[in-house]
Amino acid sequence: MSRSIFDEIKDLVTESRNEKSRYIDRMSIKEILKIINEEDKTVPFAVEKEIPYIAQAVEHIESAFKQGGRLFYVGAGTSGRLGVLDASEIPPTFGADPQMVQGLIAGGQIALIKAQEGAEDDKEKGKTDLMAREISAKDVVCGIAASRRTPYVIGAIEQARTSGASTLYVTCTPRSEMNIQVDVAICPVVGPEVVMGSTRMKAGTATKLVLNMLTSTTMIRMGKVYENMMVDLQMTSKKLEERSKRTVMMVTDLEYDQAAELLEKAGGHVKVGLVMYLKQCDANEAKERLQDAGGFVYRAIQD
Repeated sequence: MSRSIFDEIKDLVTESRNEKSRYIDRMSIKEILKIINEEDKTVPFAVEKEIPYIAQAVEHIESAFKQGGRLFYVGAGTSGRLGVLDASEIPPTFGADPQMVQGLIAGGQIALIKAQEGAEDDKEKGKTDLMAREISAKDVVCGIAASRRTPYVIGAIEQARTSGASTLYVTCTPRSEMNIQVDVAICPVVGPEVVMGSTRMKAGTATKLVLNMLTSTTMIRMGKVYENMMVDLQMTSKKLEERSKRTVMMVTDLEYDQAAELLEKAGGHVKVGLVMYLKQCDANEAKERLQDAGGFVYRAIQD
């Protein structure tokens, strides 16, 4: 069994050796930092090549959200943590239901702070963890695995397909080597890591960029942004409360106390407050306008 895994990973791009950093153990601090930085600069270009596929993935997610579906990220190790991180940031940033985007990581919650080596090899657990979330045909499941081959992730993808859910895959191996059946594969090939096999580096950065693009673009398409400002954020902290006031002030030219008063009348909802002011209407009419406009402020203020 071990030999078969050895043969499986020995030719992976993510496991290959970077000739530019071959003698990094003999370099000075500044030389090490320079080579890491130079390699990191290549990551956005690898992601750029995948924009057509990222766009297709966004279409799947947007469609799912509009019919009440959810997005599930599934990964192990760094990939799993990045998925959980992106999912956890959606509610405070965009005011979305926490169930809307969920992250599953091999080994469970403890794996977020302490590596659970071996958990990624349990293919059946990937299936059962997803089944526990009552996956359905309305949902989207996005597997995340820099090496492509993670059994836990593959198990989840197989279960998703059985359930009729849309399937996405984010991996840092070439598309030509993608042998897992999914609706959309996103394959930013960042090449060998500075430290061989340490996919928390360039591969992790590429993955973070892709996940940011997937959810941010979808949320923009769902009306969670006005111009380029977050207007569906939840005022769950002093910082977010003050950001809400600042957003209102920037759009309306109201003073600080006036913005605070408007938000209070709007029940703390920035979108409602903006429509109230821009259309000179009460909160109920503002909510109706937003509902008719699909949540988009710019549509809600049109006559």
